[in-house]
Amino acid sequence: MNSAFSLMDKVALITGGSYGIGFAIAEGFAKAGATIVFNDISQELVDKGLSAYKDAGIKSYGYVCDVTDEAAVNALVAKIEKEIGVIDILVNNAGIIKRVPMIEMSASDFRKVIDVDLNAPFIVSKAVIPSMIKKGHGKIINICSMMSELGRETVSAYAAAKGGLKMLTRNICSEYGQHNIQCNGLGPGYIATPQTAPLREKQADGSMHPFDAFIRAKTPANRWGNPEDLVGPAVFLASCASDFVNGHILYVDGGILAYIGRQP
Repeated sequence: MNSAFSLMDKVALITGGSYGIGFAIAEGFAKAGATIVFNDISQELVDKGLSAYKDAGIKSYGYVCDVTDEAAVNALVAKIEKEIGVIDILVNNAGIIKRVPMIEMSASDFRKVIDVDLNAPFIVSKAVIPSMIKKGHGKIINICSMMSELGRETVSAYAAAKGGLKMLTRNICSEYGQHNIQCNGLGPGYIATPQTAPLREKQADGSMHPFDAFIRAKTPANRWGNPEDLVGPAVFLASCASDFVNGHILYVDGGILAYIGRQP
């Protein structure tokens, strides 16, 4: 059974893998035996990532690359294949969000979110698939979101991008499943990261932050997720244990999508 979840001798590229969810998934992959490669948008973030992996006892390879730049991505993938090996596992993790009411959001900001959260996974997947076909296998994991299924105030661009990413996931499955390439999505719920820390801080009177209370009330698990909650599902989708799972979105949300909420 352990061999079914092994990632030994696999090369895994995690975009935006310097910290947060990407780092947690990469750390899990490393424990399962994978060689870790990641990129980020600046040398500063790459250096921080390399330091964090080193502190965790993980050898990693970090590169600066803007995943919305097709030429830069193609060059990155060629460099990884030359210096490390063909990419067996791709995690399209890099993403941004802009919380702005739709009628106040500029078209340029909307396009920026779509570019990073949807166009970039298309670009990076397109770059790695040819070598996966030649090798005879490959795993692509797109970090989707509950916003692939739900809408909410101020996240029109993010929800549109993640909904599109869900369908890109299914289309990659449809086009390349015949080549033993599995493309699935991982849909995190509300995860406790440094970015969401302000939403979980106690108020001056000791009460919960209103958004914290809202999320707990909407989650059957009655808590926020941790980045580590995504590791097992990610390893499953990256391993041969999921070789007949394709075009699926695995939501790791504590049950939010299954729940209508508590009666007032």
